Parts: sequence; structure tokens; C-alpha cells
Amino acid sequence: MKISPVEQLFTVFNETSLVLQEELECTFLEALAETGENIFQQSILQEELSELNVKRLKKQYEEINLDKFSKEDIRKAFQLVILKGMKESVQPNHQMTPDTVGMLVGYLVQKFVKEKSFRILDPAVGTGNLLTTVLNQQLDKSIESVGIEIDDILIRLAFINANLQEHPVELFNQDSLEPLFIDPVDAVISDLPIGYYPNDLRATDYQLKAIEGHSYSHHLFIEQSVKHTKPGGYLFFIIPNGLFESEQAPQLREFLKQHIIVQGIMQLPLTMFKNKNAAKSIFIMQKKADHIKIPKQALLVDMPSLSNAYEMDNILRKIDKWFLENKES
Repeated sequence: MKISPVEQLFTVFNETSLVLQEELECTFLEALAETGENIFQQSILQEELSELNVKRLKKQYEEINLDKFSKEDIRKAFQLVILKGMKESVQPNHQMTPDTVGMLVGYLVQKFVKEKSFRILDPAVGTGNLLTTVLNQQLDKSIESVGIEIDDILIRLAFINANLQEHPVELFNQDSLEPLFIDPVDAVISDLPIGYYPNDLRATDYQLKAIEGHSYSHHLFIEQSVKHTKPGGYLFFIIPNGLFESEQAPQLREFLKQHIIVQGIMQLPLTMFKNKNAAKSIFIMQKKADHIKIPKQALLVDMPSLSNAYEMDNILRKIDKWFLENKES
């Protein structure tokens, strides 16, 4: 039986990680970062390995030649191994954006950002899966990418992920809500981290700080992202459907009114989520600038089940029509 390229890569990533996990006495995700680095450097970098394991690893690495695999195959295989590792890890911040959502964000970036070369930022880059999903859809474009992540192991995996797919990504291992020393970007994408931000002192630097108690980290992420976007640049956020229903929502509305133009909201199908309260949408915004034309109406889309080809086709036609009437006329 012929195995797919993704399965072939998954097997090598997984089995070599297990060898390294056992011998280096580390977590599976740390071992995956080690094996990814070996594959990228085409060399076994761990000096303390037994001769037997060096032979085992060499044999498996020789079974794959990354040049023969597409970027998407590499991304999917790497993502599947990370997901396997995350099941063993109990950290709640280790969560990945579903592929279908990443594909939609990539589609929207392609539709809205028309420049042939641009800069893109993911301020909560995690393992780099959302960012590389989006990059893989921007064909014939020259893109500089920036990713920020506070978690050491996640940013290491993002670095390996980008290298294996040959995406030049500048990565910063820091709290995204601390000062960022980056040039302004043309687009921001982010699966916003939801919750309270523990650093009350740092939050005082933000317009969206809470009037009392902890501030919402997702609100501060929005403000920080808008600050680092060029005038006229686009922001694509994956948001909880209840974003505008919290006690801090009036402040957020006021901030958005001052700084951005809402281009659209795409509500993801409820079938994607365990319950209604966990449901999310993609929020599309543009930073205000003198030359920006405000759309006659925002793009409001209720996504059908993504497996319903007929309904999906209708929705994509509706989006094309909106573009003709609001962005291209």
C-alpha cells in the first residue's frame, strides 16, 4: 500500500523524536525540535548519543529528502507530530489553530493584501503553524515575516517549522505585550490568546487597560498589533464570538472606532467547536489612513460547514461580489 508524503514524513519525525526523547531524557516536543534541527542541518548534532542510536537516526533521515516534498506536506506532517506531543503535555497555552481556519485566514490575506511584497506579523506565533499555513497560500509574493512567542519550546518549534519549509521568519522570544522593536508591518494575523494579562504594571501603558482588576490580554494584543501596523495595513484576528459582550467591551469599541475600519467578520461554523461558548470568528480590520475608502457595508459571512461544497461555493461567490462592490470599484 502506497503511503502519502505526509505519512512518510510523520513517521520519520515521530520515530526519530522517540529515539531522542528516550536517550536525551527530555519531553517529546523538545526531542522533536532536536530531530527537526538534525534534518534541517543534515547532520546529527547531539554528541551524547550511543553509536546504535546514531546509526538508527542516520538510516531514517536518509529515507527522506526534503526537496522532494511540498511546503504544505512538510507543514502538515510537522503539525501532526506537534499535536501528538501536545496531547502528552498538559500546558493549556499549547493549542493549535485548526487547519481549515488557517486556510481561511490565508485566503483572506490573499484577497485583501494586494502588494507583491509585504511584511506580516503574528504576535502569538506559537509553533508557526498558522503563519506558515498563510505563507504557503501567498503564491508569487515576496513576504518578510515576524513571529513573537513567549514560550521557549513553542518558538523553537516555530523556528524549525519555518526552516524546514524554507520560509525566512524573524522570531522574537518575548512577551508580545512588552515593547516590540520591530518595523511596522502591512498585515497582522493572530489566533488571539484569550484571558487575563497578569502584568498589571505593564498593562497601564495601554489605552485598553482595565479600569479595575486585570486587563484582557486579547484586548491588549489587538492594541499592540494596531500600533505596529502601517496606516492602511490589514489585521486578521481569530476572536471569540463574545468579544464585544464583556464588561471591558465598551473600551474596545471606542478604541476600534478611533483607529480602525471594520472590513468584515466571518463567523466560523458552530460544528467546528465543542460548544457554542467556544465558537470563534475571523475579524478583518484595516488601520485608518487618509486614502482609505470605507466599504459601503462590512463583509458579514456566516460560514457553512466547510465540508458542504455547494454552500461553500455560494459563500466564496458572495465574497467575490463584495470585493467587486467595495474594494475594486
